[in-house]
Amino acid sequence: MTHWSKKIALAAMIAALPQTAPAQTLKAVMHSDIKILDPIWVSSVITRAYSYMIYDTLFAMDEHGEIKPQMVDKYDVSADKLIYTFTLRDGLVWHDGLPVKAEDCIASIKRWAARDPLGQRIAASTVAMTANDEKTFTITLKSPISLLLFGLAKPAGLVPFMMPKRVADTDAYKQITDPTGSGPFVFKKDEWKPGDKVVFAKFDKYKPRSEAASGYAGGKVVKVNRVEWIAVADPQQAVNALLQNEVDYLEGPPQDLLPLLKDSKGVKIFRVNMLGGQYSFRPNHLQKPFNDLKIRQAAAYAFNQQDFLDAAIGDPDNYKVCKSYFICGTPLASEKGMEGLLESNFEKARSLLKEANYDGTPVVLLHSTDVPQLANLAPVAKSLLEKAGFKVDMQSTDWQTVLGRLQKRDAVSAGGWSGYLTLFGSLDLLNPVINGFMAANCEKAMQGWPCDAEIEKLRDDFANEPDPAKQRAIAEAFQIREREVVTHIPLGQIHTVSAARTTIGGTFKAAGTVFWNLEKK
Repeated sequence: MTHWSKKIALAAMIAALPQTAPAQTLKAVMHSDIKILDPIWVSSVITRAYSYMIYDTLFAMDEHGEIKPQMVDKYDVSADKLIYTFTLRDGLVWHDGLPVKAEDCIASIKRWAARDPLGQRIAASTVAMTANDEKTFTITLKSPISLLLFGLAKPAGLVPFMMPKRVADTDAYKQITDPTGSGPFVFKKDEWKPGDKVVFAKFDKYKPRSEAASGYAGGKVVKVNRVEWIAVADPQQAVNALLQNEVDYLEGPPQDLLPLLKDSKGVKIFRVNMLGGQYSFRPNHLQKPFNDLKIRQAAAYAFNQQDFLDAAIGDPDNYKVCKSYFICGTPLASEKGMEGLLESNFEKARSLLKEANYDGTPVVLLHSTDVPQLANLAPVAKSLLEKAGFKVDMQSTDWQTVLGRLQKRDAVSAGGWSGYLTLFGSLDLLNPVINGFMAANCEKAMQGWPCDAEIEKLRDDFANEPDPAKQRAIAEAFQIREREVVTHIPLGQIHTVSAARTTIGGTFKAAGTVFWNLEKK
């Protein structure tokens, strides 16, 4: 063989070898930095988004709101609806290479159920959870509960993500430190720099379902090698980074900078969650001044939604006054019982403060400064509360510090708090048993810890009622009681938008940001 013949033969051999695609990294600026990594510890949207990257769920909700098997291959329900048998899909492995087993799922459900309001109801109705073999387990109920599968699939509040048993055995009131999951991405803990970046790598052993991706269900096909969440505190800087092609995706650009993005080539703007979200004010029922019912009610009369929506969003195309505790545009939405509230009736608010003998105890109002959608809410709340006669001590920090402080039940003098404002996605607000803010089960309730037996009975009634018409009647009674107790105060419905480079293709058809099925051209 001549020299040139050898070179041609070598070139042909190289051409015949499998070609490796260039490594691709998708860089995103999320709405917030992340410090709390335990999805059972907090219900924050950023921790939930992180968790969907690295964990998977037994069932999942698709883009149409239907419940689909995810880690589960098949399941069977007994005729009396008391015995559910689940069989896991073949090929499920943890990021450490060990197989996913039935005992892992049982331990994960138990840890989730210790803190989630719907999980607590499922646990109270459960006789036993038993591993039949390595891939099959059974949940046996005392009485039928219509929301069992919904609970295992819900992408809102505290999501029942599956973890290895050794991790899931951690006390539910102690944060986990091992981020091993079985989801489509691996969290690169060694590259995590809080306040700088969060790194995820494609999990090569992940086995997607065969169905097309839809919402949080279906085939989670990873089409990039790596995803980096870049922390950028300054919104203008984040927008500039997208315009200059330094990042690929911006989850929550501020409303006042949207015109700049709309006029820029190479950038696309879109809504991820078509139903939007709801602003809410949460009072702390354990500490003064909001441990007094009349004082909580005074705050509800002092507030009005329009001021909050104008300050935080500004564009009427992206917000809606909606007094319903449930997201407007869904079956349970109603303004029943909300007449006269949220109209800044300062005279009524002052009257209630007088009846309660309000002694001027300041409202320690937590103010999140680094999330554009939240930053302008607390100053509005402060102004309206002061006009009603409250004294307010607004304390400003970043959102992750707020989340950490919310776990404190202590008095204000010991680092506690009186109230804060947040944003819930639409899936958190579909019915009375999803959102922890709607629970009033005392020490087991979410931060704020309301305690009311009537609310809990109505939530039980709803969970056990299969008839949609009767569910709606229960939901209306529930809303009336919620506004009386003031577990929280709905402050209007909004639509947020995201932006990405046009080089990013794929689907964003979930209620929140997901990174599977996205490609970088």
